[in-house]
Parts: sequence; structure tokens; C-alpha cells
Amino acid sequence: MKNEVLIAGFGGQGILLMGRLLAEAAMKDGYHATWFPSYGPEMRGGTANCTTIFSDEEIGSPIAACYDIVIAMNQPSLERFGPKVRPGGHLLVNSSMVPIKCERRDIQCAYVPAVTIAGQMAQERVANVVMLGSLLGICPAPILSAYEEAIRSIIGVKKPELVKINLDALAAGRAAVEEQLCAPV
Repeated sequence: MKNEVLIAGFGGQGILLMGRLLAEAAMKDGYHATWFPSYGPEMRGGTANCTTIFSDEEIGSPIAACYDIVIAMNQPSLERFGPKVRPGGHLLVNSSMVPIKCERRDIQCAYVPAVTIAGQMAQERVANVVMLGSLLGICPAPILSAYEEAIRSIIGVKKPELVKINLDALAAGRAAVEEQLCAPV
């Protein structure tokens, strides 16, 4: 099993943290993992993306030309990286910031209003973890407890007061995707 995941959005949306949390969760679940960040010189508002690959075998390269899963946090990211999802793959879109829908029929798309969900939790800054939870809703690996451990070990070290809200955001994102997958067509 190998999953190549690309996460993209604006700087300041927590894109690199999402990829790092995913890589850490994968390692805690016993997978090999790579995390390859890419960002512009701006601290906020510029582009940011990262590739996280996890596999039960060694990983030959930290980059990929096509992806099993793309998480698009904004419209420019959807337009740029949506076409790079492999047929049969998944596209997860932050529908709070992306008003358009993907027209591809060879992939599964899920639209998660991450900013809205995070706002209902009184902390819009956790929209990135809501989207990470949506990944958990479509991909059974890494397991939930590995994500929880990753949040505690990465976020909890610097800001222990934010661990609970991030765990809640993870659960909310997972629930949002599971509702879409179970909804009648």
C-alpha cells in the first residue's frame, strides 16, 4: 500500500502543518513516510503545498507527478492540482473557499466547508485540521489514534491548550466526509 498525497493552499492556512501531521501519523502507525514542503517567500498569502507519501515499503522519491489524494484549500490550488489526481483517486476541497466544483468523473470528490466547521467550533484556525480529518474519512490509514498522537506530539509541545480543539476538528472533518459518502445520490 502506498498513498501519495498533495496538500495545497495559501501560506498561513496551515498547509505544511497538515503534511507534517500526516507524515507523523503515518510513522506512528508503522508506515514509511516522506514530507516534502514547497512554498513561496511570503509568510502569509503566498502559495504553499506539500507532498506527503506513506507506504508499507521504502519510498524511492519524496515527490510525485500524479497523486492518489489532493487536498485543495483554495481555488488556485484546485485549478492547479485537481488535474493531477490519478483516475480512481480522491479530491478533497475546502468548499468554504472554493465556489466551483470539479468536473472530473474519474475521481471521487468531497466538498468540506472546513472554515465554516472551524468557525462553528469558535476557532477558524483549525480549518486545516478539519480538512486533515476529511482525509481520515476516505483513507483508513493512518489510523485515528496515530493522528491523535501526532497532534499531541507536534501541536501539544508548543501549545498544549490547542490539542483538544484540534482533536475535535479532526473528528468534525472525518464526520463531514463520511456524511457525504453515505448520502444518497
